Amino acid sequence: MARQQVVTFTDDITGKKADETVSFGLDGTAYEIDLSSRNATKLREAIKPFQSAARKASTSLSRKSRAKGSGGNRERSAEIRAWAKSHGIEVSERGRIGGKVAEAFAAGDPSVAKGSTKKTTQSALSD
Repeated sequence: MARQQVVTFTDDITGKKADETVSFGLDGTAYEIDLSSRNATKLREAIKPFQSAARKASTSLSRKSRAKGSGGNRERSAEIRAWAKSHGIEVSERGRIGGKVAEAFAAGDPSVAKGSTKKTTQSALSD
C-alpha cells in the first residue's frame, strides 16, 4: 500500500499558507519563520536599513562548532601539560601551550621543545 505524506507550511504571522521559510539572526541567536511572499517581503524591507549599514559576521553556527570542539582541546591540553611536566618541560598551568611544546608532544620527543627546564638549567650553569 502506497502512502503519501503532505507537509503544509503556515505563515507564522497570519495563519494562512506560507510560501517560504526565512532565516535571520539577532543578538547571536538564529531564527526561522514561515511566511507568505508578502510577509517575507515586509520583513526584508523592515530590516533593509539595518542590514545595509551592518557588516557580515561569522554565523552562530561557526561559534557553536568551535565551542563543541573545546572539550576535546581541554583534554588534549591537559594531556600535553602532564607529558611536558613528566619530561621536565616548563609549561603554564593555564592558557595556551607553546607550539614547540605541542610539537614535542606530537613527536614524542622532549628535545624538540626549546623552552624546557633542562635547557634553561644547563644554560644557567654555563653562565
